[in-house]
Amino acid sequence: MKITNIETYPVWGGGRNFLFVVVDTDEGIYGVGEAGLTGRELAVIGAIEHFKPLLIGENPFRTEYIWQKLFRGGFFPAQRILTSAIAAIDIALWDIKGKALGVPIYELLGGLARDKVVCYPHNRGDSHDVQPLIDSCHETMEEGWKFVRFGLPTQGEILEPRQAVLTAIKQLQAVREAVGDDIEITFDIHTRLDLPDALWLCQEVEAVRPFFIEDPLRSENPDSFKTLRNRTTVPLAAGEQFSSKWEFRQLIEEEWIDYARIDLCIAGGITEAQKITGWCETHYIKLATHNPLGPVSSAACLQLNLAAALVGVQEQPRKTGTVLTDVVPVQPVWEDGYLLPPDLPGLGVEFDRDAARAHPMQLTELPHLRRRDGSVTNW
Repeated sequence: MKITNIETYPVWGGGRNFLFVVVDTDEGIYGVGEAGLTGRELAVIGAIEHFKPLLIGENPFRTEYIWQKLFRGGFFPAQRILTSAIAAIDIALWDIKGKALGVPIYELLGGLARDKVVCYPHNRGDSHDVQPLIDSCHETMEEGWKFVRFGLPTQGEILEPRQAVLTAIKQLQAVREAVGDDIEITFDIHTRLDLPDALWLCQEVEAVRPFFIEDPLRSENPDSFKTLRNRTTVPLAAGEQFSSKWEFRQLIEEEWIDYARIDLCIAGGITEAQKITGWCETHYIKLATHNPLGPVSSAACLQLNLAAALVGVQEQPRKTGTVLTDVVPVQPVWEDGYLLPPDLPGLGVEFDRDAARAHPMQLTELPHLRRRDGSVTNW
């Protein structure tokens, strides 16, 4: 079997873009992948165009060789743009493997380690109002979700740390009271705070018993986590902005996090995520796969989580089968807060190229935040 073509499908999904990649073979079996790095799709498409001549004629079963070739072959080690391109290609190659062998990908990763994977949704909670957040949490509870998730509140385009932390403390306390002890709470700081404010928030909400506090600090200098880790008891999750095992290295080795937020669509796909996963197991760090994307990303995360030894939860912004149902008409099954193992080979999804072409991408920019004095801060 040989790779014959690679096509990119940037798709407008209503409110945001999704970037899918299809790898074709001379045996008529195709694989589909999805790239991360939302808002920079054109850069990733450009990387894939560079990779295409290197891939035509290759055996798609050689996933490790192809990964190494793409990551190291351009002299400069790949980072986010290139690893997002590699990720989409790698996921598609694993899809081809499973289809060719007639088994789901999780069978190729060691078989089922669990019967289903628990997920958390995205609740409405970015403003300073408490009641809409409480209403959203009640809605998802009634649907069957076992988790609620919301993030550090903003005031339109303004994020003033002290006010945001004060409001977040009140919201977390109110949500715990509203949902009771049986529903887990994940809270996303989204790299928006510096160390003093992140520490203040973590210490103040220890009594709320969050499942984890996500991305409490910026990702550029992981060394800052050593100060935070030793001064709070709340579980910490990080890693969604990392593009390889090397960026995870220090957080794992020093045990500064409790949950690894691997983004399969940024961190090099299934091939690289599997290596990070094994490394996490040696330090008793559970997976909390980062999945803010589309149904192909959901399927890839599910395949990894079904076979992994230690899994905490999978991010799942919405139920599967509710977006891009014409582009991806077959998606993983969501039931009572869990994703179930697919029986179909490969990823367990189908991809409609004509439907994808009918929703061309729209050039959009992610939101931007600033402090009250006009300075830039993280979104």
